[in-house]
Amino acid sequence: MSAVLASIPSPSTGVYHVGPLTIHMYGVVLLLAIAGAVWLTGIRWVRLGGDWDLVYRVAIWGVIAGIVGARLYHDITSWNQDPAIHDHWYGPFAVWQGGLGIWGAIPFGVLAGAWIVRRSGSSVRLFMDAVAPGLLLAQGIGRWGNWWNQELYGKHTTLPWALEIHGKGAANTYHPTFLYEFLWDILGVLVLLWIDRRFKLRRPALFSLYVVWYTAFRMYEETLRIDPSSHFLGQRLNFWVSLVCFVASLAFFIWWQFLRKPSADTPKRAKRREVPQGPKMAVPRGRVR
Repeated sequence: MSAVLASIPSPSTGVYHVGPLTIHMYGVVLLLAIAGAVWLTGIRWVRLGGDWDLVYRVAIWGVIAGIVGARLYHDITSWNQDPAIHDHWYGPFAVWQGGLGIWGAIPFGVLAGAWIVRRSGSSVRLFMDAVAPGLLLAQGIGRWGNWWNQELYGKHTTLPWALEIHGKGAANTYHPTFLYEFLWDILGVLVLLWIDRRFKLRRPALFSLYVVWYTAFRMYEETLRIDPSSHFLGQRLNFWVSLVCFVASLAFFIWWQFLRKPSADTPKRAKRREVPQGPKMAVPRGRVR
């Protein structure tokens, strides 16, 4: 029993053969992550008055663009660190072997999704807030793909929840960064849902909080990870990317939610006037939700 509790085991393989089919568990996890994001986003969007058809269309194009952006970011930033990129002619495209950068996935996916939403005539800002918790849910689920691939773990540790990695000799237990981020992301989903229900936000303030929440922990996670990476000023490249995104998103949230004055084309809330006789005047809503 003590041996079982001494570490978290890793799977012996992440590839299974079922007849003529080859199943990559990394890909299965990505599909589950996408399904989770679509499910949560669909529920939120419908409650905001939207329809499922738009969610499906955004998911299709957003996922395609996100995967392209994620792999492109990985190839650019890890060209000299990831030997798998150069193993075969298709190495730069082999997403089933891992190597997807969230820093490329989110911008590409959001831009593609925003284009679809805008073409439909719906509010891009409202949809961004609708999708924010779903994106964080997808990122949390997706980290289990790293467990199947035995990749992107942290420094050596002997903590009871250490992750056992095959082929690493005696010192084969490491920080399970995939588990840390999974727990942080799931907690973040709950926090974002609570904030959206509890407070009145100027859209897309919730999306900026999603970025703040994720990058706050990602900075710490980058200090644990030991996979090959470019460095700058003694820190991993993604540490600095996280820091920049954190500061920019936090500054945007504070300005947008608390300091920004309504633009000229934003309908202003009419001042309440005393009307001695006749029906009460209708008061237009003043914020886009």
